[in-house]
Amino acid sequence: MNDERARALLQAERTRVDGLLAATSRASQDDRVAAADDGDLTDPAQPLNAKETDDAIVVALQERLAALDRAEQRLAQGTFGVSIRSGAPIPDERLEADPAAELTVEEASQS
Repeated sequence: MNDERARALLQAERTRVDGLLAATSRASQDDRVAAADDGDLTDPAQPLNAKETDDAIVVALQERLAALDRAEQRLAQGTFGVSIRSGAPIPDERLEADPAAELTVEEASQS
C-alpha cells in the first residue's frame, strides 16, 4: 500500500472515531444529567447503566485513537504495513479494513 492511500485511510478512520467520540461524550453527559435528576419516578439504574456503557465506549474509542496515532508514527518511520511482532507484511486487504492493524491476521488470532 502506498503512503498516500495509507494516510487517507488513517485520516478517514480518525474522522469517524472523532465523530463517534463526540457523540458518545454528549450521550454520556445526557445520561449523567438523567441519573442525577431526582424528579423522575423511573428506575434510576437505567441512566446509571447507560452512563457506564457510554464510559466504556469512550475508553474504547480513545484506545482506537491511540492505535491510529501509533499507525501514523509507523507510517512516518516507514514501517507501516508490517507486523510489529514479526516484521511480516500485513496484507493490503487487512489494512483497508483496519488501517491501524499492528499484526497479521494469524498473529492477531494467536493473541
